[in-house]
Parts: sequence; C-alpha cells; structure tokens
Amino acid sequence: MARIALDNVSKRFGPVRAVDGVSLTIEDGEFFALLGPSGCGKTTTLRLIAGLEKPTAGRIAVGGRDVTDLPPRDRDVAMVFQDYALYPHMLILDNIGYPLKVRGIPRGEIRRRVTEVAESLKIAELLDRRPAQLSGGQQQRAAVARAVVYKPQVFLFDEPLSNLDAKLRLEARSFLKHLQHELGVTTIFVTHDQAEAVALADRIAVLNEGRIIQVGTPREVYRRPLTTFVASFIGSPPMNLIPCRLKLEGQTARLEGKSFRLDITSWREPLAAKLQDGAEVILGVRPEHLTLSPGQSPRTLPGELYVTQPQGAEYLIIVLVDDTPVSIRLFTDEPPALERRVWVQVDPARLHLYGAGGERVI
Repeated sequence: MARIALDNVSKRFGPVRAVDGVSLTIEDGEFFALLGPSGCGKTTTLRLIAGLEKPTAGRIAVGGRDVTDLPPRDRDVAMVFQDYALYPHMLILDNIGYPLKVRGIPRGEIRRRVTEVAESLKIAELLDRRPAQLSGGQQQRAAVARAVVYKPQVFLFDEPLSNLDAKLRLEARSFLKHLQHELGVTTIFVTHDQAEAVALADRIAVLNEGRIIQVGTPREVYRRPLTTFVASFIGSPPMNLIPCRLKLEGQTARLEGKSFRLDITSWREPLAAKLQDGAEVILGVRPEHLTLSPGQSPRTLPGELYVTQPQGAEYLIIVLVDDTPVSIRLFTDEPPALERRVWVQVDPARLHLYGAGGERVI
C-alpha cells in the first residue's frame, strides 16, 4: 500500500514559509495533482515527499511508514523533474538503467528490464542514442522510463510537460494517464496549468502561499470553488467575478452594482441567514453559464461590448460590466451580430456568491 500522509508539514527557507502547515492524505493508486501559481509551495511539497528537502515541522508517511527522516534512496519513490535531468554523456539505455545500477542489479538484468520498459513506452529504438539526439517528447518518455524501471511505490512528477509544445503536451497527457492507470502506482503531479490538473487527476489540491485552499475532484473544485482564488484559478477562461452589494428588502433580494440591479430572490433565505443588508459581495458566474439577452430584465446585466474572440467551435465574447471584464462563452461557430450595448443574462441557479474577503457564501 502506497498511501501518502502529510501531517501538519511546514518548510521554512529563512524567513520565508514555503509550506505552511500542510495536512494531506493521498490514497493508494490515486493520481493526485498539486495545483497553484508559481511560488505557492507545490514543488517544495513534492520535494519534501521525495526527501530532497527536510521539513521544518510535521511528519510524512509513505505506505504506512514514517519517512520524514529517511534519505531519498530509502523512500521507494521515483521523481521525474521538469527538465527531465537525463545525463547528457550517457546513452538512453544507461540513463534508464541507472537506478538499477546503483542498486547493484547485474548488467544483463538491467538490459532486460530497460528493454522491456522502453518497448512499453515505444522508445526501444532510442536506447543507443544520447539525450541531445531526442525530441522533447522522447526525452520525457525516457525520464518516465527511468522512474518506472525499478517499480517504486510512488511516482512524483514536477511539471514534466511544461517544456513540450501544445501538440506534444496533449499526447503526453494521454500517455501519462494511461500509464498510471495501467501500473496503478500512486502518483503526485505538480502543475500550474489547471487544464492539465483537471484532465489528469483523480483529485486536486489547490495551493496558495504555502497553504492548501481546497481539495476535491476536478468536478467538485470546478463546480463549487470555496474561494475567489480557486474560482479565478480553475477554468479557462476562469470564473467571472463582479463586485457588488447585497440588498435585502422585504421578501426580495438583489445584487446592486453601479449599473445593474440583479434579482436573486430565490436565494434570499440562505443569504439573509449569513449576510446583512448592504453587505459587500462578489458575484461569480462561469462564462458558459451566461447568455446574451435581446433586452433588459430583472436577471440581466448591462454591458459594453469589448471584444469577440473566435475559438473554432465557439465564440468568446468579452463585455465590460461596471468596468469589469466579463467573459461569455457562446457555443456556435457563427460570428454573432452584436450591438455595442448588450444585455447579459444570468441564471440564478448557476451563480456563486462570495463575501468581500473571498470566502464562499452560496
């Protein structure tokens, strides 16, 4: 069993707290993504699990064994780095077989196991080349083969797709997900690309400033982000966030901006239990949950057309609502005929509401 458990783990670099009290459990055989912007602590967390860094506080367990103070070679984990870290002077055969060589495996057995793994990853014909003679995608597969060859309990991937072009990235995503499914090895994947995390992971942890903000399945994190930070980080384009005020009058409820009054009476009861009349709030709504209306209504926002962006099978429309850019996804490949003044239709069942501090209200 390769269940991974982090218990209140912190890591300081001088005055900087790179990882701040992270507690997390990753189940055996799970494909788990650590997602967040640069500097949020995701790579440091991965390096702590690998043993390349030692925590300032907290404990780390792999497969029920406390590995906090163990060196990397005794943790039974394999790490694939962002730059692949292949030895340039070695043949690919020797690069892949290196983890076996340092463990004293006989040369004949190393060749047999390397050839077997290389064939499964479709790079067997590259074993007699050096890294500089391989494409980015081939180097990535060689780095993965080196991780796979000695059958570790855990795979750790540190942004392994970031150096690939767009086409290769899509191919590599499919390859990694299929490989992990076939091997059933617990896998942690670090990325700043939410599309990668959503496409690959069984669950995602969103980090910011060294802390975990939310953990859940891609569907959960996308459909119910707990903070405006998560809402603005997950989704392409991300959720629209519009500052406004809540007005509670009699049995009605509405959101008021500089130019709009949006009826949300259906949410009055839960809102009145949590917020006061006049509270500053942030309206959140996904671009695909907005439509354009032919005219004004209690559930429309007035907007000024900013730009249209054709995206193949759909169009992305950007309008300004109270000077805030709002994205609308139209599922059509026909260019829309729009006036400068537009009305944006909001479905109350699809809206999200956050307090002024960014915490979810509904």
